[in-house]
Amino acid sequence: MKKVSRKFRWKPLLILLGLGAVGAILAVFFMPRQPQTVAIDPREQWQAQQQVVSSVMQSADRNALIGTSPTQGAPEAEIILFEFSDFQCPYCARASLDVKILLDKYDNDVLFVYKHLPLTQIHPEAMPAARAAWAAGQQDRFWIYHDGLFANQARLGEGLYVELAQQIGLDVEQFNRDRTSTASLTAIQRDLQLAQRLQLSITPTFLINDLLMPPGAPLSFFEQTLDQIKEALAARSQPQ
Repeated sequence: MKKVSRKFRWKPLLILLGLGAVGAILAVFFMPRQPQTVAIDPREQWQAQQQVVSSVMQSADRNALIGTSPTQGAPEAEIILFEFSDFQCPYCARASLDVKILLDKYDNDVLFVYKHLPLTQIHPEAMPAARAAWAAGQQDRFWIYHDGLFANQARLGEGLYVELAQQIGLDVEQFNRDRTSTASLTAIQRDLQLAQRLQLSITPTFLINDLLMPPGAPLSFFEQTLDQIKEALAARSQPQ
């Protein structure tokens, strides 16, 4: 059967929305809630990193950015939600529950792309867990394995990796070969290289196209941002 070539459109949000609109989206999050007591202004810190993210993302091809990473949602959506995550990070485990809610609400509007960012200096099981999840993905079971790792985060280790593989019906021999293969390491290093180019160092980190979401943003902020982006995209598509 002949494969149909499908080209995706990559639409940087900072270009689509304009800096004024992006500033309005972020104004609520960065609104001072108490007297400033730290030397670094979080808004200025975000702006500096946003410049790096914009430069990298706007110069990249959509297909290249997605690569072979696990995805959920609408394949041809104009809005892409990237997550850089670590299976041993407790904040990532909590964020995974919010992502499920977002995907239920915006399933037809958003493509979710998972990127590995194992923080190996502080999380010794982050890389083995990432390689195990990648191996599960080679048998089309990444997402159920992903959920199992986060649900059993306190038990990360060799025993759990094999146990989960057995529970979800993987070919365990193939799973073990894949997770210890050079290919698994290469795939995760590819994500790490992208994170390095973006100067990302914390997990979870979320990007909506080329828009860097502030660290620790609550679910309601994601919903507000996505709603405003949808409105802006709809307005841009109307004939002038």
